[in-house]
Amino acid sequence: MRGPVVRLRDLSKSFGAAPVLDALNLDIPAGGLTVLLGGSGCGKTTCLRLIAGLETPTSGSVSIGTRDVTALPPAARGVAMVFQSYALFPHLSAGENIVFGLRARGVPRAERDRRLSRAADMLGLTGMLDRKPSQLSGGQQQRVALGRTIVNEAPVCLMDEPLSNLDAQLRAEMRRELVLLQRRLDLTMVCVTHDQAEAMSMADRVVVMRAGRVEQEGPPAEIYDRPATTFVAGFIGAPPMNLLPASVFGGTAGLVAGVRAEVLSLTASGPRLPMVVSYREYLGGDTVLTGSVHGAPLQARIAGTIGAAAGDILPLSAPPGAIHWFDAATGRRAEQPMPLSEKIRCSV
Repeated sequence: MRGPVVRLRDLSKSFGAAPVLDALNLDIPAGGLTVLLGGSGCGKTTCLRLIAGLETPTSGSVSIGTRDVTALPPAARGVAMVFQSYALFPHLSAGENIVFGLRARGVPRAERDRRLSRAADMLGLTGMLDRKPSQLSGGQQQRVALGRTIVNEAPVCLMDEPLSNLDAQLRAEMRRELVLLQRRLDLTMVCVTHDQAEAMSMADRVVVMRAGRVEQEGPPAEIYDRPATTFVAGFIGAPPMNLLPASVFGGTAGLVAGVRAEVLSLTASGPRLPMVVSYREYLGGDTVLTGSVHGAPLQARIAGTIGAAAGDILPLSAPPGAIHWFDAATGRRAEQPMPLSEKIRCSV
């Protein structure tokens, strides 16, 4: 089974006078895992609910495969949805929760049992089907919610912050399980998250949203390596990309220079940036330094242990090819990156 393409055309949604989505156009590839990524209020969950049919658009259309489903109710769209809260019935067992929708639609008992057995085996729930949700861990409850989606055999799976209720270690485990599940079933899966680590590690395609619009979409590596705007540059990365006056790297007025924290180093080669350290975070494998260069905020992620204290000045360097340039007025990526000048103002 290969899921269909989901197409959104000029999709807008307003609640009263407040616009949430603004003429959004997006193609979600068939059989892939697409992640809608953005901060609170950017419109990502509203977009998901419009695909599911849980909200009615103010204007525009939603198509799934060859069908325009804009006016269809959720049950007629061929989608399944996993909610942030999992929405499990506390009085039903895990198995009963998984097949609840099948029973409501009158699917024969033998077919329900077949689908339940397959889903339980796939998700490692075989020995837990008689337990109530209160007897399950957060990760097991999440698997039950996924099981309910699997037995429906819907070609499109929508997931709203599915891992937000789990602890850090379990979230990492479930990210891997979701990816393997999506590939095994060949679903068209759309996942909403505000967590860039989830988006970058899970997605075939990331859609970065801002104020009801698509800021940039593409494979995770493209989003990271070539951010289209200063917003994306400052949103993606841990720490996010440093955005500095172009003059720090010898650029001219009208440009903003971007440099990733992890490309900065203490090597003697390359242009030197005199970073005044204000704070140090030791993370085991590396150290994150927070400070400034000529008054501009700067963060550096250096491998290993760096014994710097507040007030120290460290001569950092950045490879010329690692500098990104953006138009200061529009925030858009400069088409032709400017070469570094031979004389850097910030040399020490």
